[in-house]
Amino acid sequence: MRRFEARALHLLGSIATCDEPANVDAGKAHYDAALTLAEELGMRPLVAHCHLGLGKLYRRTDKREQAREHLATATTMYREMGMTYWLHEAEAEMKARGRSRPA
Repeated sequence: MRRFEARALHLLGSIATCDEPANVDAGKAHYDAALTLAEELGMRPLVAHCHLGLGKLYRRTDKREQAREHLATATTMYREMGMTYWLHEAEAEMKARGRSRPA
């Protein structure tokens, strides 16, 4: 099923970016693929999670404008869907984007 593929791609993006240093190319490729598939399938929560993952990745690599765009999208989507836990996570990441990358 394509829904499982989208979730697996998101998970692969998360795995690639949790290492230190992050595997930026693999993480971005997996998140982008998951985002495309999730949008096609109407999986709004997963779309928001992909934007959050990309925002975190771009923040870690000091690409502030891209980070801001993805984090703003994730925040808006979480708010619209009433996903308060994830909304707080995205808002905290937006606040952290001005600081140095996480340890």
